[in-house]
Amino acid sequence: MDILQEISATLHFVDILQTIARKLGDTFALDRCAIFLTGEHDEVRLVASFEDPSIRNLVVDLQRYPELRRAFHGETVFIADALTDPVMKGVRPQLEQRGVRSIVVVPLEWQGSTIGAIFLRTGRQSPVFSDADVRFCQVVASLTAKALRNAHRFESLTRQQHDAARDQRSADLQRIAVLAFLRRLLDRYARVENQSFAEGLLPRTSEEELDRLVGVAMQVFEEQSGG
Repeated sequence: MDILQEISATLHFVDILQTIARKLGDTFALDRCAIFLTGEHDEVRLVASFEDPSIRNLVVDLQRYPELRRAFHGETVFIADALTDPVMKGVRPQLEQRGVRSIVVVPLEWQGSTIGAIFLRTGRQSPVFSDADVRFCQVVASLTAKALRNAHRFESLTRQQHDAARDQRSADLQRIAVLAFLRRLLDRYARVENQSFAEGLLPRTSEEELDRLVGVAMQVFEEQSGG
């Protein structure tokens, strides 16, 4: 309920993820809690961290985290004792140095795809995760995925509104440029001393030349409106 209350107060995904990482870290007295999301070109990025909130959008190497790699294949990973689990054999020296005890990694699922994972790790002095703890983390992961979906929709809507406002401003500036051009053209024409002579030149202007002049004028309008 605390998590739901806090994440409902914002629609920015970074704030949502940081709130969840902090809540889980405080609840389980974790050595580490981090949230990862998939990026472009199959990259995985660390986007929220309990132990260091300043770390964001950091590309990670899945080869160094076999448990995280399994989670990104849609599997909830529960390692009761990281030092004795055969899956962690390749990184056991690092785990011993950091005093790691148990690990839980829960995938974030959205529309049948794994878009991220929540990583939780306890130290040697902390109690081992229970099955109930793992189920709780799965519930939190489901809430996180839903919150990310809502945040994504909000940011997409905001982006669309911004693009529509930009296009409207460009169209308004084009109309202003057209009106200003016509006004100046008429003013210049009105100052011509021999208007009948000027009008006599018009029929001899080829259609291609008129089209060319219109094209040049429209290009100027677009450049001015873009500025």
